[in-house]
Parts: sequence; structure tokens; C-alpha cells
Amino acid sequence: MRRGASELCRQCYNQGWYGGYSSVAEHRTVAPGVVGSTPTSRPSRLSRGRFAPRTSVTDQAEKSSGGAVYVGCSGWAYPTWKPAFYPEKLASKKFLEYYATRLNSVEVNYTFRSFPRRTAIDSWLAQTGEGFRFSFKAPQRITHFQRLHESGPTLEAFAGALQPVADAGRLGPVLFQLPPNFKADEGRLAQFLADAKGCRFRMAFEFRHESWFDAAIYRLLERHEAALCVAESDELTTPDVATAPFACYRRRKTEYSEAQLAEISRGLAERAAKGDVFAYFKHEEEPMGALWAASVLASAQGRAS
Repeated sequence: MRRGASELCRQCYNQGWYGGYSSVAEHRTVAPGVVGSTPTSRPSRLSRGRFAPRTSVTDQAEKSSGGAVYVGCSGWAYPTWKPAFYPEKLASKKFLEYYATRLNSVEVNYTFRSFPRRTAIDSWLAQTGEGFRFSFKAPQRITHFQRLHESGPTLEAFAGALQPVADAGRLGPVLFQLPPNFKADEGRLAQFLADAKGCRFRMAFEFRHESWFDAAIYRLLERHEAALCVAESDELTTPDVATAPFACYRRRKTEYSEAQLAEISRGLAERAAKGDVFAYFKHEEEPMGALWAASVLASAQGRAS
């Protein structure tokens, strides 16, 4: 990382706090030395201890017409996902490698507070297949401190940190999650999108104040091929409006029925006919989000095949 990026990183987040995680609670649920933040059958092991590709989910993603369906969680480093998602005896350093046999994307949330180190990125790329995609949450310095104002230097530094992922062709969307008290400001968003053009990100915006859900904002996003992130939680649901050649969904409800998961899968498969679609379930101490994601991905890829 360039010196400028390192300095901005330190200003954005002290990596000594909580070991690079957002809270003490998150740190306690994440396996030591790992950064990232009804069970289906598990892959068998190869003789050298690596996991068999199973008709890899990443290979299947590349075969669908139009775009690909990418599904995952907002993190992977959770020992509490054993044994429902991860095998009981799986070492923490193998979590991502195993995760990539069942899911084909991950949203890296810890970049909200800290830039990823090059050594970590190289390790992530080595542990996952060519069809696996990494999405990243934009730094809070941009979304919460600067509030999209005069963010050019931070954007440039962040783009530099993610460049190895982009060079490998493995970069998914970059999520800009705005704070709930940030009301719509079309002029500021327009300037920010113009400033960000050189980063060549696939940008997705999660607006958490209802004033942003407006036709003028949608047209602005469309002109810059930026996606309206369709986020749903128990409190708020974003309108499902297509503004970009790709789509981004964040599924954050505390519970999903089988019928709801089937509907999500159907919707993702249909949307993929127009371009890549990314969907991320909430990561918690319990493994349900990962299990839901695996079920949705398998069903969506079955519909696309």
C-alpha cells in the first residue's frame, strides 16, 4: 500500500482496536488469525488436505447466460458456524477455502474501518477459485465522516488498496452504506459519482433515509451505472429499482421461510438474465445466514442451468 493510503487507513481506523474488528463482541466470535469477519452435504477431502471442488459453485456461476449469480455472507471467520456450516474439525485458517466450496462471493465488511493489507488480499485470492468474487464495504471515512464530500483522496487510496483484487478480475461491488440520518442531497451525490469515476468501481449505494428513494436519485445513479442496493431488514426495505447493469441485494432479516428463500432464488435467477447479481445474507454468531445463502445459491444456479 502506498504511504498515502497507509496514513489515511490509520486516520480511518486504528487497527489495534479489537484486532481489526468493529467491536469486542465481533472479535470474540471470529477465529484467531482470520480476517473477514438443514445442512447440505460437505465436500470430501483430497489427499493433500485441500477440499474437492464438487462441481464448484464458482464454475457454475460462469456458465449462466447473461450475468452470473453470486451469493454469500458479510464475513466468513466464525467458529460458531460449526458444525452446521463448517466441519467440526476444520482449522480456522481453512475457513475461507471451505466457504468458497459452498458460496461464490463474500462481502468484506471490515474495510468499513480498515484498509485490507496486500498480504491478506493475496491470501484470500489464493484460497478461492477464479469465479469467486469479493465485495467490499467502503470506509466510514467516506460515508460517515466526509459524508461523500471531498472524498477524492480517500477514494483513490481505497482503490489502490483493492487494486490487486481488480487486477485478478475478482472484484465485486463496492458498497457505500450511508448513515440513517444522512438525508438526500442530489448535488453532493452527483459530485461524488463524478469524483469516483476514475476508480472504475461497480458502486452500490445503500440509502438508509427514505428521502433518497426518489426518481431523480434513481436517474442520477443510472447515468453513472451505479446500483441502488436493495437492502431489507426487519425495519426497512429498499425499493427494488434497477439503476445499473448489475444488481446488489443485502438480505438482513432475522428469519426467512423456505417459501421466501425460494422467491429470493427465483428473483436472483431472473435478474441475472440482465447482468451479474450479488446477494449477501447477514452474518451472525449463528450459521443460519450462511445456510440460507448456500440454499439460495444452489437453487438459483439450478434455475439458470
